[in-house]
Amino acid sequence: MPTTTIAHSASVSVIDYRCSAGLADKPYVELHRSHSLAYVRSGSFGYRLRGEAYELVAGSVLVGHPGDEYMCTHDHVCGDECLSFQLAPELAETLAGGTRGGGRGIWRSGCVPPLPELMVLGELAQAAAEGGTDVAPEEAGMLFAARFVEVVSGREAKSLEVTARDRRRAVEAALWIEAHSHEHIDLAGAAAAAGLSPFHFLRLFTRVLGVSPHQYLVRSRLRQAARLLAGEAGEGRAITDIAFDVGFADLSNFVRSFHRAAGVAPLKFRQAARGKRKILQDRLAAFT
Repeated sequence: MPTTTIAHSASVSVIDYRCSAGLADKPYVELHRSHSLAYVRSGSFGYRLRGEAYELVAGSVLVGHPGDEYMCTHDHVCGDECLSFQLAPELAETLAGGTRGGGRGIWRSGCVPPLPELMVLGELAQAAAEGGTDVAPEEAGMLFAARFVEVVSGREAKSLEVTARDRRRAVEAALWIEAHSHEHIDLAGAAAAAGLSPFHFLRLFTRVLGVSPHQYLVRSRLRQAARLLAGEAGEGRAITDIAFDVGFADLSNFVRSFHRAAGVAPLKFRQAARGKRKILQDRLAAFT
């Protein structure tokens, strides 16, 4: 089965699965190696687990528990696509810690039918995996997993109590991200710098500052890029060089993110900053 690892960290991995198996393919026994949630993006397949049989369609969620054997069948249609979130034991325990039995029943629920509470976050995670949003795939994976636990357990997450020390840590983390925004930073690295677990760091940072750590990172890079494109410091520098210097890993991602933020491509933004008023006039005319 073709697989693509979208993101990998010590807490969560996001993996794209694309199965082309059909009616003539014989199912075989597989083993779950971690706590996992697979959001079905398209297609359909059967899931056989501990004597139970489930049929999954687009929007369903396959639930995996480490050590469980299972089989996937294709008795109705050919192929499916899933976005899988594989969680470290510590994260799975943290998410389900307040539920009855420490979440053992939750992680052995087998399958969740298409539910709007999970489908919307599944599509957000898919957009993150495709680079269509400034939410990081691992952030989307944690949000999806946390919402899954809430829905299955029927337990609403407690509101995060924020102390003055918490606010200071969040601000200090933002300053650290700003200072290192030109470097490779992931959720685990930023959390380690703050001395927190990735999940608690994500919750705390988002609660205090109103944006996730990755959103703040992307916006810091965009702000630096806009400063270079508009000012003398970036005069004569290639847009590709500016993109790489501020921390973007590839030009297409930078152009897409910048256009989404500014409404114009980086080149046109630079031209507008240099006095080409028609670009700004065209933007203003769109609102009349």
